Amino acid sequence: MNDRSSPVGTAEPTNTPVAYADRWSDLLSGRHLAIVLVMASGVLLYAMNLYFTAALMPSIVADIGGQQYYAWVTTGFVISAIVASLFVSRILDWKGPALAYVAAFVVFALGAAANAASPTMELLIVGRVVQGLGGGLLAGLGYAVIRSALPERHWARATGVVSAMWGLGTLFGPALGGLFAELGLWRWSYAGLALVSLIFAIVAQRSFAGTAGSGHRSPVPVASLIPLVLATIAISLSAIAPIGWPTLATIGIGFVLLWLFVVVERRSHNTILPRITYRRGNALKWVYLTVAALSAGVMVENFIPLFGQQLAGLSPLIAGLLGAVLSLAWVIAQLFVVSVSSESGRRRAIRLGPLLLTAGLIAYGLLQTENASLTTVAIWTAVLALAGIGIGLAWPLLGVAAMSSTTDPAEGGKAAAAITTTQLIAFSITSAVAGTLMAAGGDSVADAARYVSLGIALLTLLGIFAAGIATRK
Repeated sequence: MNDRSSPVGTAEPTNTPVAYADRWSDLLSGRHLAIVLVMASGVLLYAMNLYFTAALMPSIVADIGGQQYYAWVTTGFVISAIVASLFVSRILDWKGPALAYVAAFVVFALGAAANAASPTMELLIVGRVVQGLGGGLLAGLGYAVIRSALPERHWARATGVVSAMWGLGTLFGPALGGLFAELGLWRWSYAGLALVSLIFAIVAQRSFAGTAGSGHRSPVPVASLIPLVLATIAISLSAIAPIGWPTLATIGIGFVLLWLFVVVERRSHNTILPRITYRRGNALKWVYLTVAALSAGVMVENFIPLFGQQLAGLSPLIAGLLGAVLSLAWVIAQLFVVSVSSESGRRRAIRLGPLLLTAGLIAYGLLQTENASLTTVAIWTAVLALAGIGIGLAWPLLGVAAMSSTTDPAEGGKAAAAITTTQLIAFSITSAVAGTLMAAGGDSVADAARYVSLGIALLTLLGIFAAGIATRK
């Protein structure tokens, strides 16, 4: 197997046939456009659905009851998505992108249809688990197919487009879900998702026509899979466990199981992550840790609208717009940084990203106060934009770094798919930790806001060191 000692800053191939072939105009035209459309749409469906469902939940509970299972609607979806993401590279290698995408969209549609028809909360949760399986495949395929379906000169821009869908999901998901909730059409919203998914299944079949997998069926790494799935479940359960020692115990068990997962992976020949991840001197492990740190920073968005309303008296609309600032800055920044072609420029962008994110979150946390003025809100906006720029600078380049870490197609597929797995696990861990910090604030909203923001900043701080090691020559 061939691999590169440092995956960061891989140079573009020099055999580009024409000058414009590595520009946006080539990526967004012809067959490339159809491929990018499918990949971006799959990730957008997953990302938007998280916030979409959150906005619908009050209406759902009012209709079918089951408030005691409220948290499980999201927890079941996320856990099943993480499990599905672990099989992306194997399905892609076995059946190819066309069948992989058709299966993912159809499973997502089946889950959405089950949600639309659910008479009870228990059955809705089952539908969400099925939907999560399809969503996890869609999210993972978004990165993995870039490597196999597009030339290397387009990897950075395609990664930027796909990762921008996570930001757009936080922008449009709450608004769209709120609109259906306002109209009392929560069932129709899921029926619409099912229909859209089936349409994209047809588009995917046509876009990837003629492509096929190798037919090779890699054995499932059961020894690695069990501790990783159990760790994800334990950490996710901590978000709904009683505050106090049960929360700390479930988080602790989750981290012990993650450590066990790494131990098993290092000793196994059949792994979930690429084997080069565990090779001494290889930077891929640090790339994944940097991705995890950036993903942790994204989770502060879930709390910004609440803090804006309670601390500054903002209307729900304005508070929602404030929460979207980080995502908007993230999307804009990465659309510029993907044009950076020099190795040194990419290294600087990756190093700067976690630094700006952490600085923005620390400033935002320190500025949380009761009865915040409009001036304070304006400063919140600026520092959240700074944090979003940090994510946008590093994220797409880290995706390229992972995909460029090896020339072996099978290991390369694992490397790309593992970006999503890392991201989803980081979301789960950060959500659980943030919930605990929120509760630690007690009756003081300002204290809760500070604890959550600064606690997440401590997690992103690790990304500064990981990025520094990942970009060493």
